[in-house]
Parts: sequence; structure tokens; C-alpha cells
Amino acid sequence: MSLLPHQLELLSPARDVEIGRQAILHGADAVYLGGPTFGARHNASNSVQDIARLVSFAHGYHARIFVTLNTILHDAELDEARTLIWQLYDAGVDALIIQDMGLLQMDLPPIQLHASTQCDIRTVDKAKFLADSGFSQIVLAREMTARDIAQVHQAIGDSATLEYFIHGALCVAFSGQCYISHAETGRSANRGDCSQACRLPYTLKDSTGAVVAFDKHLLSMKDNNQSGNLEHLIDAGVRSFKIEGRYKDMAYVKNITAHYRILLDEIMEERGEFTRASSGQTRHYFRPDPDRNFHRGATDYFANGRQIDIGAFDSPKFIGLPIGHVVAVGERHVDIESTEVLNNGDGLNFMRKREVVGLHVNRADALPNPKGDQGATVYRISPKDPVATYTGLKPGLPVHRNRDHAWDMALAKDSAERRIGLWLTLEDHKNEQGLVDGLTLNLMDEDGVSACVTHLQALEVASQPERALDTLRGQLGKLGNTCFSALGLNMNLSEAWFVPTSVINALRRDAIAQLEAARLQAWVRPARKAPVQPLVQYPEKSLSFLANVYNDKAREFYRAHGVEMIAAAYEAHEEAGEVPVMITKHCLRFSFNLCPKQAKGVKGVQGQVKAEPMTLINGDQKYTLQFDCKPCEMHVMGKIRKDIFNSPPPSVVPITFYKQDPR
Repeated sequence: MSLLPHQLELLSPARDVEIGRQAILHGADAVYLGGPTFGARHNASNSVQDIARLVSFAHGYHARIFVTLNTILHDAELDEARTLIWQLYDAGVDALIIQDMGLLQMDLPPIQLHASTQCDIRTVDKAKFLADSGFSQIVLAREMTARDIAQVHQAIGDSATLEYFIHGALCVAFSGQCYISHAETGRSANRGDCSQACRLPYTLKDSTGAVVAFDKHLLSMKDNNQSGNLEHLIDAGVRSFKIEGRYKDMAYVKNITAHYRILLDEIMEERGEFTRASSGQTRHYFRPDPDRNFHRGATDYFANGRQIDIGAFDSPKFIGLPIGHVVAVGERHVDIESTEVLNNGDGLNFMRKREVVGLHVNRADALPNPKGDQGATVYRISPKDPVATYTGLKPGLPVHRNRDHAWDMALAKDSAERRIGLWLTLEDHKNEQGLVDGLTLNLMDEDGVSACVTHLQALEVASQPERALDTLRGQLGKLGNTCFSALGLNMNLSEAWFVPTSVINALRRDAIAQLEAARLQAWVRPARKAPVQPLVQYPEKSLSFLANVYNDKAREFYRAHGVEMIAAAYEAHEEAGEVPVMITKHCLRFSFNLCPKQAKGVKGVQGQVKAEPMTLINGDQKYTLQFDCKPCEMHVMGKIRKDIFNSPPPSVVPITFYKQDPR
């Protein structure tokens, strides 16, 4: 497996290398990011050279770096992918997160492989197959419950580490099972270029044509937040706790990483059988708060079973936290009563019917409080745009803040430090005659990595012994510009020697440099896991386009594992008819109390509610919704556009057919 059974890993995203560094400083045990190509986030790429620098920084804390190479690959791309993988291995990357099984049939370096969430791992059989096929870590489907996870853990034991998303945006479809973007725009989610059709507004009609919901964001989910479930997930077998967000900014990564670092540390403090998966302790200069960053509302999704309130149907936008209400509207200003401190540069908003209307604050001036009480303050807000443009703004209207300028400025500065515990011992160095001829500084860090530096110099006994010893302690303890903090300092000296400050500082610097090098040397990159022999059989004998097989190497892989019939991936343009362009655990019948299971046992209703198809409409685009009640799934049925179907399948250069882009 990727981690030891007692290790808990906080895994943070990084859009770029600097965000990756900050993730580690704020408490991440591992960071995942995209390489130059083939990552499932089209606009979050990084050069191999930059990744190599991040690897060196991370390994100093014994933290790991994973690179996403989790798109499906065309045959024409396999050689380029192989070359990139070798370059990433030479750069020191610890593991690759992949989707395409064709890579396992290629000449790869001995780098660990992690099965991406795009592999659609939601059954015990699928998880066990991947664990037995050479994957050290598997990213479970977000739709799995804690009970489901426990069953997987029981089946695979410690043969692979279980990774689970604990925070961030939710794709409504099972990962890897969404083709609606490619069908409509030619932009493939499985190739890292999703058009986010799930964030568009739709109208829902039942089988009679009656409107159930009008112009709502019916496929838009709230954001994942497992803050209250971490201990349950640990008990279920999760060891790597993943934060979504390779498109997110620095403030998001700092804040959310810090939030979960604190929560996991609290659990480990209570439960001594667990330890963190990397070195050091993090101190944050701010109080983390997940509600401060962009989100669409919070849900723990299916972790505790199906819930009715998982959708963000009203708006896919971030409205922020409630801060008060409008008390007066003037020609050039708006007066808002708030219990929060409002600042120049804040972003406020209010609802105009179902529309979120933003208001940028140029100036926020607190008005005098004639009552002198400690309650709410009235702020006179001078907005960026003319007040007359904010139709619907009136006294009593609730106001939210989705950009706190002061908070943003605090996170734009240094906002955390991470230190590795260190013991220092200063002692006499003696020559062959047993005479003291210098000093030796021994360092030992919390991981047992050590360094030893000797400086030879004639020493004199200090005329003021206590002062001399205090000076030595003070100079040796100056670790401010390093990643270390002193846990203890011993001085085993025969005399209180007078040592020039320059000498003791040089001794400390040389010892720290030696220890930093020793830590990098001590880091052992985990090797790639060998597949079980003889090769295990895949749970199914035939694969539809839903298996996302896009190249001959992937076909070769599945045939070697006993699969007999293999259809081509949707992106190969062989599925012209109506097929499931999205498969999801989210059920609109359930959301609107139209599920037969909800009617079960209800007098006068039971037997009358049937899982008949429904229709989802956006403009001229119509999708039929079919409901598979046994596994409790919704299938969005649709056809690929003819012009896209008749075009060449996407390969190295993606072909894009823009129809509408909700971003």
C-alpha cells in the first residue's frame, strides 16, 4: 500500500508550484498537481522543471508529490505520455494518478500508480481488481457511503491505501461517467476539458409534460464538506483525505488545508494509534473558516446515506455569508446594518428574484451609533457602480458578503509556518591526546535523521561563564530561517568556553545544511507495486463505452485480464444513438419527493408513484431521464451532435465545438 496503516494523509491540490509550497506549509502531507499535459484539468498545467523544485521542497518535510496524468489517451499520445512519465520519475515525483489502463501495458519507470477517481471505483469488486492489478492507492467514488468504504477496506485490507474526497466542488455524475460535455461541445471531461453543462439552468417535466421545476440548476450540486465525518471515515478505512481544487486560488488552498490540518491533528491527539504521514508541526497565523471561500453551500453528499438537500438548484454562484440587511437607499449610497466589520473592497450581493446581484464596495464608512450599544453597526456603502443600476435594492433586503477584502489581504501574506522538531547537542571535540581542540554540534530531528559537524579551533575559558553559556544557547537556537525548531539543547562541555559568535553561527549553519541534505537522502520514494500473479480477472467479460477504452494498449490490458468484448470510448465517435451521457447517484425524482421508495408505506400514495421517465430541457436541448431504482441511479439520455460525431476523434490537439459555455 501507499501508506502504513497508522498513517493519515492530508492531500491538497495545487494549480501551480507556489500554491503547492503553501499547501505544504499549511499542513498538507501530500500535494497533487498537473504536469505539462494529460491532466484532467485543461488549464492547470506545470512544467517538469517546476515540479522538480516542488518535489525537493516537499521531500524536506517527507511530504509527497503526486502528478495527475488522468485523461484517457489516444494511440497517437501514448509515446508522448511515456516520455513524460519518465521525466516526472527523474524529477522525483512520488506517484502518478492515472485513469487509462493502457499505461500499465507500457515500459514505465518503477513509480507508484494511483487509480484516479475517473476510474469510477464504487464497488468492492472494482476496488479489489485495481488493488490486485498494481495500484498502491485508489481514489474512491464520492458517492460511496462510510459503510460502502468499510466493505471495500475489509475486502482489500492493506493491499492499497483508500483515498476519499473530503472537500470541494462535486461533479454530479459518477467520475468518468459523464459525456454530456463532449456530446454537446466536443469538449471531453475524460480528456480534461469539461464544459460544465451541469452548472446550466434546466426545466424539468414529468411524463405528462407538466413542469416540475422551471429554469433551475438541477444538475448543480452543493460543495462537499466532510468536516463532521472524518473520524467515521478513518474507522471505515480511509487513510488519504483529499481536497478538491486544482483550479482554485491560493487563498482557498491555504484556508481549506489549514482547516482540515487542525481537525485531523485533533483526532490524532485523541487517538494515539494514528500519526500524520509527513514531518513537522504547522502554526497558522489565521483562523481557518471554509465558509470564507467560494462554495455553493455545503453537503456531506452520500457519506451517511442519501439525503434530499444535496443540490444547489437556485444558483451555481457563491453568495457568501449573511452580514446584515439594507436600512436605507440613497442616490449615491446604500446603508447596511451589519454585525460584521465591512471594508473597502468587499464584495456584497443580494437576491433579485432568483438572480444573485453583486455589489462591489468602493467605500464602507461606519456611521455614528447614537445609542452607543455594542450591537450591529450601520455602514454607509458607496458602491463601484451607480446605485440606480441595482434595481430591487430596498430596505429590509438581506445582504451577503462573498468577498472579504481584509480576509483576502491576510491570506495574501505569510499565513503559516511549518517546523520540524530538532534536538541539538554541543560537546567538546578532543584530539588523540585527549585535549579539547574544538567543538562538535550534533543534530537529531524528530524522524531520527542526524547530522554532525566539527569545528577545530583553540578554545579559551570564558571569563564570565554563565554569560558565555547563555550566548552559546542563544546562537544555537537561532533557527528562524530554517524549517526546524529546537525541541531541546544540551551542552556537554568540560568548560564554559568563549566562542566567537561568527564561529558558533557557522557551526549551526553548516550542521543545518548537512541535516537538510541528510533528510533528502533519507527519503525513500515508494516503489511501484507489482500486480498479483497470475493476473486477476476483471469482474466483467464485456465492456461498453462506459469503460473509456480509447487505445490499443488499454484493450490489451483488459484482454489480459479476461475481458472478451470491448467497446470503444465515447470519444471514439462510435455511439451515434441515444445513450447515457451522464450517470449519477443524484436523483431528481427523490429531490422533488417523486420517488417510489419515498411513497412506500404512505397511505393513499403507495403504488401510485412510478419511476417513469422525465425530461430535462435547456434551450433547444432535451434529455430523457431514466431511473434505475435498484442501484438508485439516474441516467441522463442523449445523443452526440452530428457535426461532432462526424469529426475525427480528439487526439493531441482537442477539437472544440463551442455551443454555449456557462463559465
